[in-house]
Amino acid sequence: MKRTLAALLICAFATPISILSTNAAEAQTGMASYYKSGKRTANGETFDPNGYTAAHRSLKFGTRVRVTNLLNGRSVIVRINDRGPFVRGRIIDLAYAAAKAVGLHDSGVAKVEVALLN
Repeated sequence: MKRTLAALLICAFATPISILSTNAAEAQTGMASYYKSGKRTANGETFDPNGYTAAHRSLKFGTRVRVTNLLNGRSVIVRINDRGPFVRGRIIDLAYAAAKAVGLHDSGVAKVEVALLN
C-alpha cells in the first residue's frame, strides 16, 4: 500500500497539519490569536511581548511570514520562534505587539492570511 507524505503526517500527529510552500505567492488562511505572557519560547529565546514574533505548529524557527488581517487589510512581518497555537482552528499565535500592529488585539482573534517570505 502506497502512502503519501500528507497521510503519514496525519497519522503521526493525529491531526492534519498544513505544509506551506516556499513560494511566497502561496499562503495559508485561517484564524490567528495572540499571547502576551510567557518565559521562554520553544527555540529557547526569552519571550518578548513587544517583539514581532509568532508561534506556528510546523514552520522552521527563524522563518519570516507576512500576516495580513483579512478584515482590515493591515499586515505585519513576523519571525517564527515558538510552537503553537494549541487551540483547534487557529493557525498562528502572534506576540502582542504584532497582534496590535494588525489590529486583532481588541478582538483577540481574527481571520488572517499567512504568506511565507523568502
